[in-house]
Amino acid sequence: MAISSLGVGSNLELGTLLAQLQTAENQPLVALKARQTSYNSKLSAYGTLQSALTSIQAATKKLGDPALFQAITGTPSVSGILAATGTDPRAVGSYAIDISQLAQAQSVIAKGQANTTTAIGSGKITIDFGKVSGGTLDPVTGQYTGATFDKDTTRTAKPITIDASNNTLGGIRDAINAANAGVSATIVNDGSGAPNRLVLTSTQTGETSTMRISVDGDAALQNLLNNDPAGTQNLQQTAVAQNAKLTINNIAITSASNSVTDAIQGTTLTLVQTGKLNLVMKANSGSVKTAITDFVKAYNALQSTAKTLTAYDADSATAAPLVGDSTLRNLQVRIRQTLTTPQPGGANDLKVLTSIGVSFQKDGTLAVDNDKLDKALDTNLEGVAKLFSSGTGSTLGYGKQLTALVDDLVGARGALKTATDGVTSSLKKLDTQYADMKVRVDATVERYRKQFVQLDVMMSSMNGTLKYLAQQFDAMNASKG
Repeated sequence: MAISSLGVGSNLELGTLLAQLQTAENQPLVALKARQTSYNSKLSAYGTLQSALTSIQAATKKLGDPALFQAITGTPSVSGILAATGTDPRAVGSYAIDISQLAQAQSVIAKGQANTTTAIGSGKITIDFGKVSGGTLDPVTGQYTGATFDKDTTRTAKPITIDASNNTLGGIRDAINAANAGVSATIVNDGSGAPNRLVLTSTQTGETSTMRISVDGDAALQNLLNNDPAGTQNLQQTAVAQNAKLTINNIAITSASNSVTDAIQGTTLTLVQTGKLNLVMKANSGSVKTAITDFVKAYNALQSTAKTLTAYDADSATAAPLVGDSTLRNLQVRIRQTLTTPQPGGANDLKVLTSIGVSFQKDGTLAVDNDKLDKALDTNLEGVAKLFSSGTGSTLGYGKQLTALVDDLVGARGALKTATDGVTSSLKKLDTQYADMKVRVDATVERYRKQFVQLDVMMSSMNGTLKYLAQQFDAMNASKG
């Protein structure tokens, strides 16, 4: 006999009873699910904590870098002439600078060709670099008379082969560029009857970068490119190779580049144009102050994060995921201990954060006294530097010590990684327990259902028999009457 709906045959609330039994059997699953939710919340909280520590890590690495405290900024009295940056505090001061000449790369042009695709000739091109001395330079023809050429022996020439595959003007240009021989080649159209002119420019500035070009090959190729400042010159010089010339406090300086390094100790001057100006070099204390305040913000953000992750709402009896968590508590203690441990040093050295106006508040956060910090930066930048970064190779200084501590906390074997791995492992075990238990619960509920179906069928059958017997008895009584 088929039962269309549980309880129909027996006229009992078997469906409701089965649902109640299923709810009772599911209680262990509900408990496991609650534990999974708790562990997932804890795992997410550790991720939030990791992010806050990463922000502190970035701030402390900056403070632990000696270069932060060595940055020097140059302020010129006239804009557009030069820019100056330095990395040596000893360069602080004022300088009178007169730039009379900028460094320049030599540029020469060849005779015009009717087109760029006609074969010119084959051979081997060799480009040497050196310095032109003596003689005179015709400003119209761009050629020297009576000059000598002193080869720069520190630079090795790279022979460039010109053959049937590249013996056109365009091919010669491409071959020179591909050789990386210290020369850039282009073609300019001057609009004349033979307009295509090969332009060669040295890739380096300075008077020792004058080109001497020799060709071993066809006469046409020689006539196009042979160029010796001390001999035959088939090219027209349009820009002379020259050094930058300037004076700093009336001391003459020359440079092959417009980037002049160490003329002022630890400073790079980028020359833009000629002119006179005064240059004031000052320690870039502004960037140091920004780095310190950024660290304070990162530390306070960690405290705020920790407060949120350990909060307890008495009204709703709800606890945040890391209430009572030893990992969070221990890392807070270790960071604070590092920040409150004085740095070693002499009697007049800065040893604690309060000496620069950074102090702990009652709520555990840090605050900055800007006046005190500004004074420390203006009068004792070197002391502030030692407080955070004791130099290359040393582990002293709050910046370096905190960087090492946070690296340890978030590293592969750090406390936070260990705690995270522990929660992840517990979640995997819970997943297995949940899956195994669900199989057992489903099997138990299915057994109940089958038993209830059997009961329903049996009760339906008995009710049918009872009804039949009642009808028979009724019929017998009626016949006797």
